[in-house]
Amino acid sequence: MALEVAVKVAVGAPNVLGDCPFSQRVLLTLEEKKVSYKRHLIDLSNRPEWFLSVNPEGKVPVVQFDGKWVPDSDVIVGIIEEKYPQPPLVTPPEFASVGSKIFGSFVSFLKSKDPSDGTEQALVAELSALDEHLKAHGPYVAGEKVTAVDLSLAPKLYHLVVALGHFKNWSIPESLAHVHNYTKLLFSRESFEKTKPAKEYVIAGWAPKVNA
Repeated sequence: MALEVAVKVAVGAPNVLGDCPFSQRVLLTLEEKKVSYKRHLIDLSNRPEWFLSVNPEGKVPVVQFDGKWVPDSDVIVGIIEEKYPQPPLVTPPEFASVGSKIFGSFVSFLKSKDPSDGTEQALVAELSALDEHLKAHGPYVAGEKVTAVDLSLAPKLYHLVVALGHFKNWSIPESLAHVHNYTKLLFSRESFEKTKPAKEYVIAGWAPKVNA
C-alpha cells in the first residue's frame, strides 16, 4: 500500500510541488528506496481542514505510518529506513553532520543587506570544509554511494544555487571543484529530477524573506 505524504505546494500554483527542502528530502528518500507513495500538496497559507485535524501544528512534511501522521523530516527519514531497509541509506555516524551548517549560513548571506558583515565569508568557509571532506572521502559524503546525509544536503544546495544566483548574482566559487562535482551528481540523480521544485518556485518562496 502506498505511503501517504503531505508536502508543500508551490506558491501561486495549486497543483505543483513546492519549494520546501525538508519535503523534498523525504520524497528523495522514498524515490531512492523505490517506495510507492501518494502525494498530498498542502497550501501553507490555506491549510485544508483534514490536514489540520490529523496534524494540528500544520507543518510539512508529514507522512502517515500505520494510521498515524508523523512530522519532522529527521524522524520520518529514520522510520522509512527502519521500515524499508533496502537499499540502505544510513550515513556512518562520523559523517552524519557533514555540511550541517551550510543551510543556516546560506540563509544568513541571502538575507544580508551588508556586504561587509561576514556572512558571505562564513558560507564560503562552510562550503570549503565540505569541499575538503569530499576531496578525502567523495564523491558522496560517505564515499561511493549516496546516503541520508546527501539526500538532506541536496535540496538545500539546490536552494543555495538557485536563490543566491537570482538574488545576489552569486555562485559557488569555481575553486571548490569537489562541491561542484557533488552538486552535479546529486542534481542529475533520477530521484532529484523527479522531486525538485521548478526554479521559479524556489525564487518565489524566498522572495518575501529576502525583501523583508
